[in-house]
Amino acid sequence: MKENNKVVLAYSGGLDTSVILKWLVNKGYEVIAYIADVGQAGDFQKAKRKALKAGATKVYIEDLKKELVTDYIFPIF
Repeated sequence: MKENNKVVLAYSGGLDTSVILKWLVNKGYEVIAYIADVGQAGDFQKAKRKALKAGATKVYIEDLKKELVTDYIFPIF
């Protein structure tokens, strides 16, 4: 692992983000996966397990539904 080469990856658990996560790990980066729950359907615990299996050192899952509504949707109206 490269020293001080830590990245945070917005991770969905899909093929594209899983491939880039593994690629970053193979390039020597420490990858921290970040999953934002903004109301989409999905199994976040399954995505977390998948990220860890692909080499992420940590996975953060945050519920951002309230922030999406109050900071982005309400101002539109």
